[in-house]
Amino acid sequence: MTLLRSARFPAVVLLAAAALGLLLANSPLQSTVAALKDTYLGIPGVVEMSVGHWIQDGLLAVFFFVVAVELQFELTRGQLNTLRAAVQPAIAAAGGVIVPIVVFAFFAAGTPSASGWPIPTATDIAFALGVLAVFGRGLPPGLRIFLLALAILDDIVGIVFIAVLFTEGVDVVMLGGAVILLAVFAVVSRMGGVRLRVLRGVVLVVVALTVWVLVYESGVHATIAGVALGLVMAPSAALRVRHALEPWVNALVLPLFALSAALVTIPQVGLAELQPAFWGVLVALPVGKIVGITVFGWIAQRAASVPGAPRLPIADLLAAGALGGIGFTVSLLLSELAFADVPLLRDEATLGVLAGSAVSLVLAGALVAWRARHYRRLSEERTA
Repeated sequence: MTLLRSARFPAVVLLAAAALGLLLANSPLQSTVAALKDTYLGIPGVVEMSVGHWIQDGLLAVFFFVVAVELQFELTRGQLNTLRAAVQPAIAAAGGVIVPIVVFAFFAAGTPSASGWPIPTATDIAFALGVLAVFGRGLPPGLRIFLLALAILDDIVGIVFIAVLFTEGVDVVMLGGAVILLAVFAVVSRMGGVRLRVLRGVVLVVVALTVWVLVYESGVHATIAGVALGLVMAPSAALRVRHALEPWVNALVLPLFALSAALVTIPQVGLAELQPAFWGVLVALPVGKIVGITVFGWIAQRAASVPGAPRLPIADLLAAGALGGIGFTVSLLLSELAFADVPLLRDEATLGVLAGSAVSLVLAGALVAWRARHYRRLSEERTA
């Protein structure tokens, strides 16, 4: 279980799953795998979805629950529990959203690809922490805190985009029922008593599943149910559930989603024939994130300085920006949603996410390793 909870493991498994997805989609097994992904499963008359949608809407809701619990902790007891603590990474995160959108628009404005503008705005926490774990030995705590806060704030932006941009024809009755049951979930999760622990757990699972069904049927993207449940659950209970779910999310949920999302046939066309959706994401993730986070982070440290908090050098901000360009999980989901009705653009945007994240991964690894060596050398000089 220690391996399944480590920071390095999710990043390695996600890469392997995405590579396997690309391999299968471009092999003789392509038609078999595609048919499996499109197979419908569920309870007739209640919920029926394809295997691909069960992964995207069902399993990924568990991932967003875990993310929401982390958000709840950071916003109440962690690094973002005060406005002063959150303002610098919030400004940097804003740059890491605005500039990639501008870069994407440069390539895609006025074309059918333009609706994919939210895709390069996300940062993958699992990958960012994985790169830090592998290459970041010796980095100062301030940089790690800044990076974690940045990634969490990016996740908030991604969640808002999913909730606002990809919701159509909301069924108010269904959504109202989900809100009522969310309140029930919040109350039950706060009930004490060791004797009732098993019964309380059963009730929470049943209520949570019902909330998910109601949110799905309401027309709101079903992953938002996971976010809402994670935010309203009693903090102590939520952290226990997160601890229990973390190995399953790392070993099953995220790899399955990465494999499913990466089932993309590589187009047999020249570079000039690739759509703006591909080029926009490919460039916006590494370039847009690095420029946006570095410039806005530099401005934030001067316009909204925190007394006693050290300023991060430009080189550290560059490393943070490169890490921010690893969009992967949420960017893949945004690709699926933005181009749900246009398979060609969806596939090319997905390839853009994989390629852009790979470029950012290489840059981030090099920059983080460089900064870590710098800080280790400084530490050795001080102790010499």
